[in-house]
Amino acid sequence: MKNKEIKTKGALHYYLQSTSGIVGAVLVLIMVIVAICSIFGITPYDPVEQHIDNILQGPSAHFWFGTDDFGRDVFSRTLEGMRRSLTVSITAVSLATILGVTFGILAGYVGKWFDQLVTRVSDVFFAFPAILLALAIVASLGNAWYDTALAIGVVYTPIFIRVARGPVLTVKEMDYIKISRVLGFSSFRILRKHIFPNVFAPIVVQIALSLSWAILTESGLSFLGLGTQPPTPSLGLMVSDAQPLAAFAWWTLVFPSLFITIVVVGLNLVGDGLRDALDPARRSS
Repeated sequence: MKNKEIKTKGALHYYLQSTSGIVGAVLVLIMVIVAICSIFGITPYDPVEQHIDNILQGPSAHFWFGTDDFGRDVFSRTLEGMRRSLTVSITAVSLATILGVTFGILAGYVGKWFDQLVTRVSDVFFAFPAILLALAIVASLGNAWYDTALAIGVVYTPIFIRVARGPVLTVKEMDYIKISRVLGFSSFRILRKHIFPNVFAPIVVQIALSLSWAILTESGLSFLGLGTQPPTPSLGLMVSDAQPLAAFAWWTLVFPSLFITIVVVGLNLVGDGLRDALDPARRSS
């Protein structure tokens, strides 16, 4: 227990020394606060409320991000869109992590026909571009947010399988694992005590990176009309709707796009910071 606490404190210490990691954490924290404000209804207006007398008004004291072509407050809709994007992304990545890590660790540890089966199925998924596979799944399931989350989760599961399987193949051949087997330790204990701690670091980094990809994928699906449906706000859908208005109502396009950029950049910076903090080779260099 003490060794784990020391390792955790050491990783946190190195993370806090990473400028990119701190900047990323601040950006992500801001977006999370934005999403929480939307959850509790802390927005200037209802995201779907129409203000007919204020159609396509620019940013002002009353409408911080202006209004769209239906007179809806862009700021309130952007906050709600960020909440939905984070909800879908977190759900999708959680699903991909649970399935991918479980199958990846078991495939690497058990080996033989099970490893071959999991690897071949993963290769089939890798053969398709992620966005096209997600499009096909969403088109067959529906446009509800949980359908989008399921589609993205299925698409990203093979990535976690590969990330988890690789270290297991190396670790299971080490002497202390063989000794544990000789001593009669159960496979569950070996997996819990020795295997999983060795794949924890790359999994954590992959989660941060996958969250950014999932937000882009969710925004892309909504942009193409297969994600969140109007009038419900979605960052991708807002960007799509703003295309014809961009020439004379720039705020309808800029602010949703800016929020997508901030959260994606922030999550990538967090991933870089975690990679540097959790990788002993990088820390020593």
